[in-house]
Amino acid sequence: MKTVTILGATGSVGTSTLDLIEREPDRFRVVALTANCDVARLAAAAIRTNAEFAVVADEGCLPELREALAGTGIRAGGGAAAIAEAAASGADWTMGAIVGCAGLKPVMAAIEQGGIVVIANKEPLVSAGDVILAAAKRTGATLLPADSEHNAIYQCFDASRPERVRRIILTCSGGPFRDWTTEQMRGVTLEQAVKHPNWSMGAKISVDSATCMNKGLELIEAARLFPIAHDRIEIVIHPQSVIHSLVDYVDGSVLAQLGPPDMRTPIAHTLAWPDRMATPMAPLDLVGIGRLDFEAPDPVRFPALRLAREALDAGGARPAILNAANEVAVEAFLKRRIGFLEIAAIVEHTLSCYDPAAPDSVDAVLAIDAEARILAGERVKDCAV
Repeated sequence: MKTVTILGATGSVGTSTLDLIEREPDRFRVVALTANCDVARLAAAAIRTNAEFAVVADEGCLPELREALAGTGIRAGGGAAAIAEAAASGADWTMGAIVGCAGLKPVMAAIEQGGIVVIANKEPLVSAGDVILAAAKRTGATLLPADSEHNAIYQCFDASRPERVRRIILTCSGGPFRDWTTEQMRGVTLEQAVKHPNWSMGAKISVDSATCMNKGLELIEAARLFPIAHDRIEIVIHPQSVIHSLVDYVDGSVLAQLGPPDMRTPIAHTLAWPDRMATPMAPLDLVGIGRLDFEAPDPVRFPALRLAREALDAGGARPAILNAANEVAVEAFLKRRIGFLEIAAIVEHTLSCYDPAAPDSVDAVLAIDAEARILAGERVKDCAV
């Protein structure tokens, strides 16, 4: 029986993970579940799975969690120290799905225990890629990607012969505004931006998909995960989201991973790795799909792609600044304080006025993240509508 911890158990990735685990209760034992402050969903999941430990990041929610778990024998915890304790529980398999840089220290705590750590939130590898990879190498932890694109690449990439890989091709749905002009995007509403045409995701990642920053972050993440030159990682718009990514080899062979736009497929791959497990998804109906389309991305209408590529090429602290500024800008958009096009503009401004030395530790990354957030926040005030 594989022991499991889910960091971020009430989000879209966490609930998809729970769905798979609960279908095979004899195969998995839940050690710890965490959430920000969704006590009802966290407590219900902990009770259903007979988890040993349930934690809320917001310590103010701890009394409610304790009350919800009273008499169950499930231990309750709250605050950053309890999140770190859950992450360091020594589970065989840990899902890192805490949104934003808040997930960085918990992921690092899990890596310190060794075992399998699944990266579902992009921020650890984007903001602290070198630090994360060095820690995994030192502890012997296995990092597996749960993002559908990186998981697809992982399944197709010949890690024993990386020199035989010619290109990695990241596919991108293009989001809800793929065919919109810049002028049309000036009037984008929050409701339009969070309505992804293919995937069911949280609000933040849905907005990132709409700006294409999500794909920019995935570009940086792919460069961290796979030993290939940056300029050999390409992005292609694929509106159907059936091909999740491709690997092109020097002999002209192109391997692709296909599947439905459902996160349970890549999560199941990581849960069972190196084996396979059944999922509730129906077989892919290629005849029903009928056609697969592709087009080049437009970094002019979607400047987040350009900003991410520039941050990746510059290296150092640039990816961390990019990510922090984007988080601040997206949060402001979700609160209706700025317009849709201001998101990328705020990120670009923050990158232009802050250029610290490369971080060499998690604390250094978090210090850069904090300063970038302050600068981005000041710019939000200037752009406020």
